[in-house]
Amino acid sequence: MKTTIADKVIFYNRNLEYYGKLPDGFKVLNPFIENPETMKVMETFYHKYYNDNNRRKFIIGINPSRHGAGVTGVPFTDTKRLESVCGIKMSSAKTHEVSSVFLYDMIKEFGGAESFFGQFYINSPFPLAITRKSKDGTWLNANYYDDKKLFEMVKDFMIESLEEHIKIGVDCSEVFVLGTKNAEYIKKINREARLFGEIVALEHPRYIQQYKSKEKQFFIEKYILTLSGEK
Repeated sequence: MKTTIADKVIFYNRNLEYYGKLPDGFKVLNPFIENPETMKVMETFYHKYYNDNNRRKFIIGINPSRHGAGVTGVPFTDTKRLESVCGIKMSSAKTHEVSSVFLYDMIKEFGGAESFFGQFYINSPFPLAITRKSKDGTWLNANYYDDKKLFEMVKDFMIESLEEHIKIGVDCSEVFVLGTKNAEYIKKINREARLFGEIVALEHPRYIQQYKSKEKQFFIEKYILTLSGEK
């Protein structure tokens, strides 16, 4: 039986672990190890939408949030959208993630989950959630580029991760990077590793949802035009 993209992604996630060092005050969350149900719902998602070998365009995030893929194992997907849009219920957790709201609103206007995921593969250069300890002792979401030392420590792992995503079977001639600062770092990595052709930056869903909510429809249309090659 031929190996599908779903099989490749599931194999990758089953073996995903970060063994590198981190600066003091940072930690990595691996939902595939910490919650057995994450593995189950992730496998269901990829079997539903990626059980083929069709070539897809690559959308590159930053790193998962602890309320999105940090719980569900599916990029930019909280438990609400996992159930309401994808029809996959997660019993052990209930999460709401800001980026997931925008992305799935855009997916709806794009033509729905089946159409969108049939054309695009989303993942992150650092595919696990990163948290940072605040002054009051609470743990907050962190981005791989928030701290120079953090980026230097995870960079090689990020390059390896991107190479693994490419092996899954994505189109590397043009990739879409979410977040303008993220795009700067991906371009920096690309100059060193030469992984991609054209890199197209889009505003990050969290930024749009939090700071540009009144212009949300404009950004949804921008996403659809850009992803459809009509930018």
